[in-house]
Amino acid sequence: MKATWNGVTIAESDDTVVVEGNHYFPESSLHTQYLVESDHTSFCPWKGTAHYHSLVVGGATNINCVWHYPAPKSAAIQIKGRVAFWRGVEITD
Repeated sequence: MKATWNGVTIAESDDTVVVEGNHYFPESSLHTQYLVESDHTSFCPWKGTAHYHSLVVGGATNINCVWHYPAPKSAAIQIKGRVAFWRGVEITD
């Protein structure tokens, strides 16, 4: 699977976990030079607190489009150490 935005590959891996229709990529597959940490968080009752990053590619910014659960609840332990994408980040195989 490949995650791309603004013409650039952000992550690529044969090892993704699908939860609620989202592909969670291993953190090690990220091209971190495009990530900017965000203060934004959200809460899911069964997964826990999500933390976000924005992407900066070619002078364009996609705010809070990358998320991860640093300490997921036990029901979502399979996504620990993984990231997912939204807001226009294209996921293809």
